[in-house]
Amino acid sequence: MGILPLQYLPGESRDTLGLTGEEAYSIHGIAEGLEPGRRLTVSVKAGDGATKTIHVVTRIDTPVEIEYYRHGGILPFVLRQIR
Repeated sequence: MGILPLQYLPGESRDTLGLTGEEAYSIHGIAEGLEPGRRLTVSVKAGDGATKTIHVVTRIDTPVEIEYYRHGGILPFVLRQIR
């Protein structure tokens, strides 16, 4: 599977958002279609059940990178092209 690179908004970090990495994350807005630099919403659920919503920017910067992501990464993309 391809990895969707995400970036915090300017001035935000895992520290300012209070994230530990042990939360469960749900990314919303992917199904509506990706485009370079699109802003997405992420629901964050902590182990104690507390939830918060944050906003991030996709770091898919070109239309070609969108195709790589849709194919599950650059290697699956290339392999499908040579079949």
